[in-house]
Amino acid sequence: MRLSTVFTASASAVLLSAVAPAQAATVTAAVSATPVKPLTIAKLQDLDMGSVTLGPGAWTNAKVSLSQAGVFSCANANVVCTGVTRVAQYNVQGSNKQTVYINAPNVTLVNQSDPSKTLTLVTDAPANVVLTSSGIPGVDFAIGGSVTLSSSTPAGTYVGTFNVTVDY
Repeated sequence: MRLSTVFTASASAVLLSAVAPAQAATVTAAVSATPVKPLTIAKLQDLDMGSVTLGPGAWTNAKVSLSQAGVFSCANANVVCTGVTRVAQYNVQGSNKQTVYINAPNVTLVNQSDPSKTLTLVTDAPANVVLTSSGIPGVDFAIGGSVTLSSSTPAGTYVGTFNVTVDY
């Protein structure tokens, strides 16, 4: 039995020494990193579309809009627009010269007199802004929107909220 054990150990040693070492390969990769400051966003002003008076008769597709540049459009003979309008305004701060992407989804506006009645506000927001060379005081941007009305739109004050998301 002792001979068998010695022979097995010797055979294993011979097999291990017969295996050639593997060839190593090396490649160089470039590395880069861009640390950025966290983004901060502040609301400066709420969105206000003013007042819209609906005209008589049966009609549809009267679009009332306030662009992000503050241009108010109520160019339909079936509606009369009055009152002071305001775009929503925000300030975003972060790292120097970085592009910041903006997301502002459409909003369901609810009639305060009858919560079962709603309108959809289609937001008008910039796709992105570029921060200044200092990153602070940041960049202001505006968001407008539009609603489509018809002669069957119930009267009332419609309100809603929307989340604005900014990201590098």
